[in-house]
Amino acid sequence: MVSQITRGIKISVLTSFEGTYFKNYKIHFAFSYEITIENHSKDSVQLISRHWEIFDALNNIEVVDGEGVIGKKPVVKPGELHKYNSGCLLASPYGAMKGYFNMINFTTAKNFKVFVPTFRMCAPFALN
Repeated sequence: MVSQITRGIKISVLTSFEGTYFKNYKIHFAFSYEITIENHSKDSVQLISRHWEIFDALNNIEVVDGEGVIGKKPVVKPGELHKYNSGCLLASPYGAMKGYFNMINFTTAKNFKVFVPTFRMCAPFALN
């Protein structure tokens, strides 16, 4: 698990290999990840959007921007947390993701970025 704190918001990520799939006549490696967003600040915040950079071992880079996470824009009050699960397909058995969440602080009405630390995804059979 990797974690990072930005402006009192702690992001933790846990990854798992889910298996291989054929898509468009190519093998893909499926990974899931669980994101935990913990609010250690004194203000309520809301996740508005996300930005991901997804890398695989073949030097493919995919950029994904979108509203919310898994169709939600969670509000996280001080001392609370929000967890969600998602996943991605890679063209190689290992890769990484990093990014950030755009959030709004309800007390100041200001937007800010919360960075997601780089997290690695690796199929167990790809390790020596």
